[in-house]
Amino acid sequence: MNLPSDYSYLLISIAVSLGFVAVALLGAKYLGPRQKKGKSVKNENFECGIEIEGNARTPFSVKYFLTAILFVLFDIEIVFFYPYAVNFREFGIGGFLAVLAFVAVFFLGFFYILKRGALDWDK
Repeated sequence: MNLPSDYSYLLISIAVSLGFVAVALLGAKYLGPRQKKGKSVKNENFECGIEIEGNARTPFSVKYFLTAILFVLFDIEIVFFYPYAVNFREFGIGGFLAVLAFVAVFFLGFFYILKRGALDWDK
């Protein structure tokens, strides 16, 4: 078979990459830890030295997720202040009024969620 020399580098690189994959898979199979039949202490979940209690799929309160989403929302607001902080002299009074309007909208949203009780954990 007489292949052009342009393809020989491609074929060599494919062969070498498949060789690395084969060596990695065979090495993991024969050199890795053995799984014992049955349940042992070694195969149990472990986190921070705390013993396992109950099911890991216990439901969370919706208040937790609501607080997390509100945190992300108001945290992203800070990202939008960065361009203004870097170029506040170039923006002038028009830029200042635009940022003031932006902050006013977020304050309206913040007071709305306070009035609705979204941050009250007792309700």
